[in-house]
Amino acid sequence: MGSSSTRSFSRPALACASTRLRDAVADDYPWRRFYAEDLGLDAPVDPGGQPLPSFQVAYKVWLESFGMYPLPLIKRVKGFWNSMKIWLSENFPEAAQTLCEGVSEAQLKEAEDDLGFKFPMPTKLLYRFCNAQLPFDQYNYETDLISTYGIIGGYEFNDHLVNVHLSPLKQILEDTKEYYQGYPDDFNGRELIVVATSWFHPKQFLLNCCNGELYVGTNNLQSGEMLSCVPRALIKPTDKDLPQDGLLLWLEEHVRRLQNGMIKTRMLTRSKYISLYPEGPPSCTSAVTNGVKVRASGVFVPEYPQSLVPERSCMYTYSIRMSVPEACMLGSVHCSCYQLYSCHWAIRSRDMVVSDASGEVIRQYPVLSPGEDESVYESCMSLPEGPQSVEGSFSFVPGRLSYPVGKPFEVAVAPFPLEVPEYIF
Repeated sequence: MGSSSTRSFSRPALACASTRLRDAVADDYPWRRFYAEDLGLDAPVDPGGQPLPSFQVAYKVWLESFGMYPLPLIKRVKGFWNSMKIWLSENFPEAAQTLCEGVSEAQLKEAEDDLGFKFPMPTKLLYRFCNAQLPFDQYNYETDLISTYGIIGGYEFNDHLVNVHLSPLKQILEDTKEYYQGYPDDFNGRELIVVATSWFHPKQFLLNCCNGELYVGTNNLQSGEMLSCVPRALIKPTDKDLPQDGLLLWLEEHVRRLQNGMIKTRMLTRSKYISLYPEGPPSCTSAVTNGVKVRASGVFVPEYPQSLVPERSCMYTYSIRMSVPEACMLGSVHCSCYQLYSCHWAIRSRDMVVSDASGEVIRQYPVLSPGEDESVYESCMSLPEGPQSVEGSFSFVPGRLSYPVGKPFEVAVAPFPLEVPEYIF
């Protein structure tokens, strides 16, 4: 019958070409196989998940709803949303409840007509299956309750809080028009739409509907400055069998990181959120000294205020997680806890030390006791453009600063990378 990459929704016509095929079609088994191969589904349901009487009926319903899209793309996009919804239901059910039902083809066309240009096919199909997340409404108190539930996630350091939500179609229109009206010289004619945004400190992701590229706005977005979020070589918006734009690639990479544990949920005061600080190697490093375990990783922060970033520099936030998994043993001496009191950082660029600094820890002097949760310290630093790594050490005292029971000792922070990544979230 042919591979799924070339197969189209014309099976009923093919099945009537001979008596033998017509007899086969009468049996639901061939339709079950077609349905599984083409759509990746194993139960006869409609696009909304409602059960149907047979695989043949289900196949026809999917034809009527999605026949204008290539089969491999339908299977791929549905696979993405299935993976995302399963992960959210198991790890972040609060965020899963913010997902909205998909929009219709008519609603997408109305949005395209409103803006005056067409959306890439993969993006349209993403929104057919799920209309992203509940929209932001500054006048609705319930908006505050879900403000940290962005399925893209974010980070917090000092007074800078970012949490990115995938925008529903209505909000895409509103935010996009606002940019075109506010900055006509930089945005008019570029066919950009705002597809994701942070509800706290401004951070926007924009899709170029002409070439399929996805960008993140820098701190100079008002002047049209943006960075690519996805490797350009992967973007194929006009591929006949399997078109792919930056938004689909970006979301697929994000769900892969969620599934493999590279990023996880964390508590923020009383709210849960998806933390973008990497949790696994090579982006997150780990070292244990005298029973103290230190994990460290960083995230590129393109939206940080330009006035606070030196010229030709990049801003990064880093997260240091400290714990004592077993016991506080300094040599053969046991104590009940350790307390941090200073740190030392060495910054390397291409194997050369470009900065070396020591000093007191800013604002935090955590006490570590065996078996307790990690103590988390997050801050930021600006570094020259190019790949960098940071390493260092923390000085601890046995006991407490107010009542030390021994001499201070050093705890290593293994080198961790700070660089602009291929995928920016």
